[in-house]
Amino acid sequence: MRASPRPSRAAGGAALNGDTPAAACVPHWQAPHVLPTRRDRFSQELQSKLPPAPSQQAQAASKRVAIGLALAFFGAIAFSGKAIIVKLAYRHGVDAVTLIMYRMLFALPIFAVMAWWASRGKPPLTRKDWVGIAWLGVTGYYLASFLDFAGLAYISASLERLILYLNPTLVVLLGWAMYGRGIRWGQMAGMAISYCGVILVFGQEVHLQGPHVAWGVLLVFLSAVSYAIYLVYSGEMVQRLGSLRLVGLATTVACVCCLVQFVVLRPMSAAVVAPEVLWLSLLNATLCTAVPVLMVMMAIERIGPSMAAQTGMVGPLSTILMGVWLLDEPFTLWVAAGTALVIFGIFVFTRLARRPA
Repeated sequence: MRASPRPSRAAGGAALNGDTPAAACVPHWQAPHVLPTRRDRFSQELQSKLPPAPSQQAQAASKRVAIGLALAFFGAIAFSGKAIIVKLAYRHGVDAVTLIMYRMLFALPIFAVMAWWASRGKPPLTRKDWVGIAWLGVTGYYLASFLDFAGLAYISASLERLILYLNPTLVVLLGWAMYGRGIRWGQMAGMAISYCGVILVFGQEVHLQGPHVAWGVLLVFLSAVSYAIYLVYSGEMVQRLGSLRLVGLATTVACVCCLVQFVVLRPMSAAVVAPEVLWLSLLNATLCTAVPVLMVMMAIERIGPSMAAQTGMVGPLSTILMGVWLLDEPFTLWVAAGTALVIFGIFVFTRLARRPA
């Protein structure tokens, strides 16, 4: 019998190099017949039952929501720190006119740059636009800010934040009074609950500090009404000019109003204040004014206004905690109960406002 020819060195080299499949070098009657083992079948069944891996688009959407929630959360906390800083500054003998002048003086360059940045490539403003911006700047930012600062001289930071948190209800009431828009029974119930919470905290504060609290409550409530007027009238201009452009221009107008107010009502010697007031005003203008405005606007772009508003419910709670920690404000059972009523009432109000009729 003749011996089968030995494979050449070149053929073997090719097989080892991977140019030729290994099975090609083995006769077909000697090739093993591989059957799936029990472990292989179990692995295949397990993989078929597992949920599919999330796509890159879903992961990007989840990351976008997480970033939006974080921006809304920290933006609400930064906004709530404004009252704490104002109360700390009042301990150094400064009045509301001088304090808001310094806050707006430091904030003016930031909002002017914001207005310039948002106006790039946009059509120029008409005379009607400038009149509307001036009106919104005076009512929505100048009056609201000054009345708020003045009221904080008489009431606690916690009560101030609870009153300002009623702003959505004031917008709906103004819409009903000026445009005849309907109010649902559920919304009325939410308003009643939240206002009862404010009354509860107000009664406790009058008992502890005296009747002058009523004057502070009135000033802060008028501040909330002033800002609600701004929200009611700004809708059309926001759609036409853009929110960032309108906020930058209207706030610039408010800054100029506060500077003119100081020049008219106070001598220049009143500008000499303690260094702590200057540092607190700088912190107020940046961390508690410009930065949260941008954070909340970026949050709304990512998660929408409804979810951003719900995340903003952390604002009153953070003000109360910082007030107890930094200002030694009393935290009683009445304050806790009133705060819970306000937050729950606004939650009910906003949920029913989004539900279709």
